[in-house]
Amino acid sequence: MRPSGLKIASVVLLGIFAISFGSILVRLALAASGDSSLAFSLVMSAGRMGLAALLLAPGWRTLPRSRAGLPYALAAGGFLALHFAFWITSLSYTSVAASTALVTTNPVWVTLFGWLFFKEIPSGLTLLGVGIALLGGLLIGLGDAQGGSGSNPLLGDILALLGAVAASLYFLLGREAQRRGLSILEYVRLAYTAAALLLLPLPYLFGGGYGGYPLAVYGYILLMALLPQLVGHTSFNWATRHIPPVLVTLAILFEPVGASLLAFLLFGELPGVQVLLGALVLLLGVGLAVVGGRR
Repeated sequence: MRPSGLKIASVVLLGIFAISFGSILVRLALAASGDSSLAFSLVMSAGRMGLAALLLAPGWRTLPRSRAGLPYALAAGGFLALHFAFWITSLSYTSVAASTALVTTNPVWVTLFGWLFFKEIPSGLTLLGVGIALLGGLLIGLGDAQGGSGSNPLLGDILALLGAVAASLYFLLGREAQRRGLSILEYVRLAYTAAALLLLPLPYLFGGGYGGYPLAVYGYILLMALLPQLVGHTSFNWATRHIPPVLVTLAILFEPVGASLLAFLLFGELPGVQVLLGALVLLLGVGLAVVGGRR
């Protein structure tokens, strides 16, 4: 039975609230550790996914009822691992506003991948929206490179954009996994565990490790697993089973608003005028792409 519209909207709003803390917790962990290296970014990514998978581990007492969705769930976990490796690393180099604006361009990529892989031909309005959204992303990148916060804003913006591409594939594959018989808990257990297993060895490959950080760092990573991952991502994955993924990713566009507000309140981080203009153009383009896609 399809849930009511009110229930779906409530779950999506809960997810938006939870993921808005994601970039803030990353920044707090970076400040507490004093380490902005790639190795520590991977520690945060792996720790977030590893703890989320561990908290879901008791469910492994029963095997998934459907095997048809297993390959999709495992592939989704692979793209989820890439998403976090790219996005969390981006926050070491660019501002919260730019990173979250670029990483939430998912509706554009969902539209394009639907065209490429599922033969869902977009309307002219959708293609116009894609072009405008990409222009907004370019404005954000140029604005950050000229005066934005972060040690290497352009690199951070590129990483955030790659994170958006990976996340789009993750949501599309997750929808297919659930359509093929996996329950939401079976799906997220498989996907989160696959992502964790891929991420856990990576810090060692880049000269890092999991020990020696202040206690606060581990607390922030635990909060990442609880709030943006288990509450936020699981809410969105549940919603993709009942409404089109592009509508879910449209809702995620509210994350930059919440994250930027929290960044201003906690860090005094006010993005530049060109970055704000780029974000508005990007959101306009994404909105047009979604409206065109619904038609």
